[in-house]
Amino acid sequence: MDLTERFLKYVSYPTMSDESSQTSPSSKKQLELAKVLKAELDALGLETKLDEYGYVYGFLEANTDKIKDKVGFIAHMDTSDAVSDTGIKPRIINYGGGDIVLGNSGDESIVMKTSDYPYLAEYEGKHLIVTDGTTLLGADDKAGVAEIVTALEELVKSGRKHGRISVCFTPDEEIGRGADHFDVEAFGADWAYTVDGGKLGEVEYENFNAASAKVIVRGISIHPGSAKNKMKNAAAIACELHGLLPKREVPEKTEGYQGFFHLTGMSGETEYAELTYIIRDHDRSKFEDRKKLMKELVRKLNRKYGKGTLELIMKDSYYNMKEIIEKNMFVVDNAKAAMRECGVEPECVPIRGGTDGARISFMGLPCPNLCTGGENFHSRFEFACVEDMKVCVKIIKKLMVVK
Repeated sequence: MDLTERFLKYVSYPTMSDESSQTSPSSKKQLELAKVLKAELDALGLETKLDEYGYVYGFLEANTDKIKDKVGFIAHMDTSDAVSDTGIKPRIINYGGGDIVLGNSGDESIVMKTSDYPYLAEYEGKHLIVTDGTTLLGADDKAGVAEIVTALEELVKSGRKHGRISVCFTPDEEIGRGADHFDVEAFGADWAYTVDGGKLGEVEYENFNAASAKVIVRGISIHPGSAKNKMKNAAAIACELHGLLPKREVPEKTEGYQGFFHLTGMSGETEYAELTYIIRDHDRSKFEDRKKLMKELVRKLNRKYGKGTLELIMKDSYYNMKEIIEKNMFVVDNAKAAMRECGVEPECVPIRGGTDGARISFMGLPCPNLCTGGENFHSRFEFACVEDMKVCVKIIKKLMVVK
């Protein structure tokens, strides 16, 4: 099975994670792909394990005593809930430039426009795997999974000398739980890479510090005709809180290292309202300031409307792995060298998000992130480039035999 066939096989499995679930994996359908992956690793001769939490581990023992370093590769099986993962209809196009008509919805065509995605011009002359515009593709991160398995297959068939290689395919990365049950000790690597990035050539070792926040507002309902000085409208108070946050510090108005408050959900009526946020910043002190501001605003409105009107539930999700990777920069240097050997000029870019590797780095395993050759993740305009994915396989193989 070649890389493209393998990738198309993997995206045929719906694997959306479920944030409302308390199980691991959060959705049973992730286990269907997990079983497939374990079987493929078994067939390649790896020692494998599918654990109770849905993690697939594979270990390829060294075939030489000259390579002492033990390297690992990690990718996640689940997909985002931003767009449907069911009934994915991928197709491969020989991209000659211009807008791409993905499909039709009702009387209107679904078009990926160069005006919206000008970097499409960089892919002219290459083969792109796209959807029909009604679902995501699942390249995040089944491209990474397919590239790791393909690299292993090619390495095993080549007979090339290598040290011990560990791989792991994780569930629930998209809901921030991908490292919850990751067993660093059993993984047994000296360092590792998540293969969960985007454009070819990108190496990432800086990510957001991240927290989640939920604000619960409790109001008092009474007939509006006699509401003066009695009603406490929870929905209106929730809107007031949101209006006090910095208006330009939101995802749609920030880039690069700029942080934000992102309102991800809201519901409410007079008696009860909820707001949910994610809070992000690359700078740890600014991150702490953002959390402090959220607390101060809740206190301010509680003073205005009465103690206990608002309740804030805030939890840190992960931190910027730069703090760990900077002490182990050889891991990034190895990745850059491998890319250059494959004719790719590496580019270190900050992740405006996070990966399993961020948390895993703080668990004692340095774990920067590698490109996969996909773009527009979490979107019905998601695509993967066949030629770039093949180069990613070559890069991974170089890193599998690094001394």
